[in-house]
Amino acid sequence: MTSSQIDLPAAVHMRSFGQPIDDSEIKVTQTEHHEDLILPETGRDDIRLQRLGKNPVLKRNWGVLSILGLACTILGTWEGLLAGGSAGAVYGFIFVWAGTACYFVVLAELASMAPTSGGQYHWCAMLAPRQYRNLLSFITGWLSVVGWQAAFASACFLVGVQVQGLASLAHEHYHPKAYQGTLIMWAFICIVLTTNLVGGKFLPRLESGLLCFHIVGFFGIMIPLVAKAHHRSKEEVFKEFLNGGKFHSQGLSWFVGLSGAAFAFAGGDASVHMAEECANAESAIPKAMMFTVAINGCLGFGMLLSMLFCSNDIPGALASRSGFPFMEIFLQGTRSMSGTLAMTSVLIFAAGCSIFGMLAATSRQFWSFSRDKGVPFWRLWSKVDRRHLPVSSILLTVIVAALLGLINIGSKLALEDILSMAVAGLYSSYLIVSAMLLYRRCKGEISSYDDGTSMQINMPGAQLAWGPFHMPGILGVMINGLSVIYMIIIIFFSFWPSEAHPHAKSMNYSVVGTCGIVALAVVYYALRARHVYQGPVIEVRERE
Repeated sequence: MTSSQIDLPAAVHMRSFGQPIDDSEIKVTQTEHHEDLILPETGRDDIRLQRLGKNPVLKRNWGVLSILGLACTILGTWEGLLAGGSAGAVYGFIFVWAGTACYFVVLAELASMAPTSGGQYHWCAMLAPRQYRNLLSFITGWLSVVGWQAAFASACFLVGVQVQGLASLAHEHYHPKAYQGTLIMWAFICIVLTTNLVGGKFLPRLESGLLCFHIVGFFGIMIPLVAKAHHRSKEEVFKEFLNGGKFHSQGLSWFVGLSGAAFAFAGGDASVHMAEECANAESAIPKAMMFTVAINGCLGFGMLLSMLFCSNDIPGALASRSGFPFMEIFLQGTRSMSGTLAMTSVLIFAAGCSIFGMLAATSRQFWSFSRDKGVPFWRLWSKVDRRHLPVSSILLTVIVAALLGLINIGSKLALEDILSMAVAGLYSSYLIVSAMLLYRRCKGEISSYDDGTSMQINMPGAQLAWGPFHMPGILGVMINGLSVIYMIIIIFFSFWPSEAHPHAKSMNYSVVGTCGIVALAVVYYALRARHVYQGPVIEVRERE
């Protein structure tokens, strides 16, 4: 690839990274990848991106509020997390919330250092030892691709079957058909695709509005539920454990049940993949991530406690004909079918809202990995149109989701097993970069400041420097270490079946899918990608 060059005055070289730079001082010549795009003189955000070796080709329409809306709505935390009984759900949620806060801090630090759409694989390339850099970055990129593609398909599928569950609850003679769930899933995909292809500031403004609905809808469900229901005692909620999977110990059952809460918090890197479209990304993305874990954690825990206190029959809720415990809990609490239908509709709409931002984040992650030649036919998927949208990657993402939806027609359990790879894939990518960051910070190889003398920073072989968001000293080491331990636990138990003695149909095959994807990635790397993929492509070089 022919590298672009930058007219970089000597005065700019000597400025610190955080100081203002006049937009007229730097102009960019595009790479051959985007010859048809003509961008205006760059601002400070684009200068930071150029220092990471990337040309700015996406338009920065996202601000702090809109990126917060995207991050909050993607992290759905309202579903009933009842595995392990009332007490198991409460303490499991607290454990997952604390662990999530730790790894969100780590991801926020990395996003502040290198706010690019690539996210994990770029961070892996800049942190990994030189001899393993390309391979580890390639595997991390594929784990992230598989995780996000599976997560998007999973979210669409869940909305579809929730609509069927609502119909089953309202009409006891209705028997859901698998193909109906797939058709509903496709309908949601078409709506989300249309919205994402509009471009401009429509999606950011929509996400800002959905943030308001995300919070108001919570109170719209919780207030009538708490007001109408007969409440259980605190002893029943905080001391009652359930071992529905018949595991050898209650503790083992509790750890296996963590996967539900972990899935609710998965996707913490969503806002990261929108970094190249966000103003002041190195500060806005970390702020959005921290507010997200606080807001969603509080809303999720509040809703969980409300449902547990208002449910008089948890085993009955788990066996609900709708297939979703929270619907039966709403019915138990309100004793009103119309009220239950209204509350469930609010929840389904909120879940559907998350898909808008999820498609945007998934397509940007795939586009960025394609831009760095990490996938087959990367020239096609890395294209950006004149509206600054990666249309090819958006279309591929919805096609993959639609095809995965066909599996539901043959076997719902098979689709659930395939889609459960989202947790393993995403958390594995988080684990790799968190472990490498811990290694680098323990060795003291990350500077606390940017000396401003180099055009390139936080890239493979370049200077490593903390961004504006950083947990210093022993506090940062402790949080980083806890995040690594937490993710090892989640990944390990995400491969477990939901019962102690599973049969062929109830077995969790996600370990086969995840390891199979990694094996295929390694084979593809050995045969082809090692000659093409060299880590993040440096599109911008300092003029000699």
